[in-house]
Amino acid sequence: MAEQKIQEVIDLISNMTVLELNELRKALEEKFDVKAAAPVAFAAPVAAGGASAGGSAAEEPSTVSVFIKDAGAKKIEVIKVVRNITGLALKEAKELAESGGKQPLKENISKADAEKIKKELEEAGAVVEIK
Repeated sequence: MAEQKIQEVIDLISNMTVLELNELRKALEEKFDVKAAAPVAFAAPVAAGGASAGGSAAEEPSTVSVFIKDAGAKKIEVIKVVRNITGLALKEAKELAESGGKQPLKENISKADAEKIKKELEEAGAVVEIK
């Protein structure tokens, strides 16, 4: 019974627009007195020559960061994707999309998740880099 309810909720959410999801987030924040802020992590700078020093595939980092190098011609579409991925407000999502790779979109995520995000952003017209 619980699995069916969970699946119904997932189906409802998956059919919602970004605006509806934002309204849902606000309603949940008010109802449960919580804040749905994306965690912000600051990564320490990587030492120069770290990847070239060893050269073996076993030393490949387990987590990566995603950067938007250029929002491209379809900037509005890219901003929508950024908002969807990060949960940021419009202004912050726009600033991040226009940062030119100075700020990471997502940090310390798996390479597989980074590739999914990269594909989604590239489909919207952005130039994306994974570090």
